[in-house]
Amino acid sequence: MPTALITGASAGLGAEFARQLARRGADLVLVARSTAALDEVAAELRSAHGVAVEVLTADLAAESGVEKVAVRLRDTTDPIDLLVNNAGFGLPLRFADNDIDDEVHHLRVHVEAPMRLMHAALGAMRGRGGRIVNVASVAGFISRSTYSACKSWIIGFSRWANAEYARDGVTVTAVCPGFTHTSFHERMGLAPGHEGVPSIMWLNAADVVREGLRDAARGRAVSVPAFRYKVIVAMAGILPAALTSRVARRGRV
Repeated sequence: MPTALITGASAGLGAEFARQLARRGADLVLVARSTAALDEVAAELRSAHGVAVEVLTADLAAESGVEKVAVRLRDTTDPIDLLVNNAGFGLPLRFADNDIDDEVHHLRVHVEAPMRLMHAALGAMRGRGGRIVNVASVAGFISRSTYSACKSWIIGFSRWANAEYARDGVTVTAVCPGFTHTSFHERMGLAPGHEGVPSIMWLNAADVVREGLRDAARGRAVSVPAFRYKVIVAMAGILPAALTSRVARRGRV
């Protein structure tokens, strides 16, 4: 059976990736900072789907945590077939008012950690085949603070890597959801009706993951779930950055 490694797997989109992949029969390696939360998800999936689930506790803001996961990805005796880089968190959009150490941790989790884990995964997947899914955001197409910049990097790098490593049998897909019902927004105090975000703009996590996995299976470099967000991404490419930045201040995706 294929094996998938998912970061940020204790809640939100990471847990939903784990559920859908387990339902398809994939064995799992679940990564997050909280062992207790991971154990709970792992027990649920073992019971419901009878798959093997390995728990790997690691803080991806720390170099030692990233290396711990990278070692698992390099293991060719028990190889990983699918890497899902999902771990992340949000900060207030006013960069100059944020603590710079928080911003550095943000950059490490959203850019450095996925880059290192992709490097480790590619080393083991090239020639054998595999898939890498990087959870980005519609925010990556819009100019606003460091979250947008991090997600823009993930999208750009995924596009290049998907073309570069197709010859080695490896696909790389950036999944770019908009506002999604997960604990990610709840932790930031953002929910339907808050900050002027209408309920129609919210997506279900199950739909985001289902479409993202489908696009990854098709070898697409970028997946934007939901037609309404595809329109927003298209418009963002032609509208002035100053305008899209002003609109984007109303919420976080």
